[in-house]
Amino acid sequence: MSSSNFVDYVKIYCRAGNGGPGSAHLRREKFIPKGGPDGGDGGRGGHIILRGNSQMWTLLHLRYRRHIFAENGGAGGVQQSTGADGKDIIIEVPLGTIARRENSDDVLFEITGHGDEKILAKGGRGGLGNVHFKSPTNQTPRYAQPGEPGVEDAFILELKILADVGLVGFPNAGKSTLLSVVSAARPKIADYPFTTLVPNLGIVPYRDDRSFVMADIPGIIEGAHEGKGLGIRFLRHIERNPVLLFIVPSDSKNIKEEFEILVNELREYNPELLDKKRLLGISKSDLLDEELKNEIRKELPDISRVFFSSLTGEGITTLKDMIWKTLNSY
Repeated sequence: MSSSNFVDYVKIYCRAGNGGPGSAHLRREKFIPKGGPDGGDGGRGGHIILRGNSQMWTLLHLRYRRHIFAENGGAGGVQQSTGADGKDIIIEVPLGTIARRENSDDVLFEITGHGDEKILAKGGRGGLGNVHFKSPTNQTPRYAQPGEPGVEDAFILELKILADVGLVGFPNAGKSTLLSVVSAARPKIADYPFTTLVPNLGIVPYRDDRSFVMADIPGIIEGAHEGKGLGIRFLRHIERNPVLLFIVPSDSKNIKEEFEILVNELREYNPELLDKKRLLGISKSDLLDEELKNEIRKELPDISRVFFSSLTGEGITTLKDMIWKTLNSY
């Protein structure tokens, strides 16, 4: 999917339906000139609901749909008939979507399952008809409740991609090439920085018809948490990945230093990201002989790591085994 079609952040203005007013009708029929109150209740205003859809992975459909209004509830009628409820509006969103009010950082809820439904803006309750207010001392109440107003506010919808493994690395580290080799995904690949401008997902087949989902996010650089490069725009997508695979190319000046810079950027963005399981993959290992690999191993951090080459296929099976074992250790 092209970058112009990937939307992971939208602001929408929602107005749920108002509740319908109750009826203050008094029963008047032939031979019953003073029948008493028989006004019905008003109907509920329509809700605005988010529903998870596993076939979607972008909020593009909401980019130009900024105002969403639900239907008002119907007024109560005679003979204690209740007004019609306002029609709910259901908005389908990809899994991993969170919702919050525009001026608040507090998350209202998140959509994580296919078919999950959450009310974003609640419709107002219908007003009570005058039949509810009759009493021995007030046998003909000529009033009823108005309907309650529905919720009206601006909301932020933010997508955080759901994947088993998130790839973290500098631009041109080989993340997109790896994804293209181990899955059917076809991300854009070129020899210049920031080739990847949007996250890419791929389903990685494993032994015995098993599989896991890998996410490639745009490369980050030192100072990304301060807005450098593509900044923190896409760092949110690795918050939903239980395993982070750091990719550092073998031709880096200092592999350990690059790894520590990447870890520090995640720490500055969100310290909770460091609680996730970390793996290290040294890409482009076809450039190294065994002697060089042994020298590099002495400098590497004490985490699970593997040398691999997306070009020759070296270490790819070992890499998938390492990922699968880590995923199943939770």
